[in-house]
Amino acid sequence: MMRTGPLNLITDVAGLTVGNAEDHRLKSGVTAIVCDPPATAAVQVLGGAPGTRETDLLDPHNTVQTVDALVLSGGSAFGLDAASGAQAALREMGRGFAVGPHRIPIVPTAILFDLINGGDKDWGRYPPYRELGFEAVRRAGPSFATGTAGAGTGALTATVKGGLGSASTVLPSGITIGALVAVNALGSATVGDSRHFWSAPFELSGEFGALGLPHPLPADAADIRIKFRDRQSAGANTTIAVIATDAVLTKAEAKRLAIAAHDGFSRALWPAHTPLDGDLIFALATGASGKTPTLEDFIDLGAVAASTMARAIARGVHDAAPAENDLMPCWSQLS
Repeated sequence: MMRTGPLNLITDVAGLTVGNAEDHRLKSGVTAIVCDPPATAAVQVLGGAPGTRETDLLDPHNTVQTVDALVLSGGSAFGLDAASGAQAALREMGRGFAVGPHRIPIVPTAILFDLINGGDKDWGRYPPYRELGFEAVRRAGPSFATGTAGAGTGALTATVKGGLGSASTVLPSGITIGALVAVNALGSATVGDSRHFWSAPFELSGEFGALGLPHPLPADAADIRIKFRDRQSAGANTTIAVIATDAVLTKAEAKRLAIAAHDGFSRALWPAHTPLDGDLIFALATGASGKTPTLEDFIDLGAVAASTMARAIARGVHDAAPAENDLMPCWSQLS
């Protein structure tokens, strides 16, 4: 029997803290995942329109083995500035990859498009994401807000507001898996026009409403609902996420974990991985459990990575809160 971790957050994985910073007038924000000590990391991109920084170094054949933090940011390409702020905060903490007398914080980053969401984007000469990235790192701790918070502040799906979601699972082996996701998908997290989540089969402890799947399935369940169908452009939608574990993994195994976790996108969003999404999952392995999975264990690890990610997606949408000038309703406002 699967169970959640104590917080049902990615921070149930020992060695990780999370911080949010947002501007509700802007309807955008930043989420930082801080690794202490640095964690083995990898990435898998399956969307057709990603926006990233420092993802090449995560390839298994490249030199740097661990990262100090990951950043998820709104703001489209402007949001890549958040990494500079996060680096500044980490440098002040004495963190980073040692090169002679210098330390360079390693902070791979991914962004989502939230420029069209009713927020005031008239920020002047420079966008605010560097400062938001700095604050997100400084605020990192074991507990953090979900829904309309951090990188999920201005997120939207095809039918309702998106948001920042998280979930965790403790496997029978004692290994913990955690997921964190900013849900800004082209598609929908709910079935047809209903309040039921595609993730329903994986729900634990009524974490997103305990509605299950509708029975019978509505006739329009398979209809393809697309956000802003009349003004599509590449990069206008993205679900960006982190899957993490306290197992001991190599970079190659972490990449395999990220690949497996993408199945959670497919189970929770319809459609997913489109040419106009930048769908991306980072993987982190802190090794804090001291457990090295066998090949058979890794099959379970990958499956639970997918189910935990699916749950986190539903929780991000479920937890979204209404705000002034919203373009879409929240899940809680659906009848």
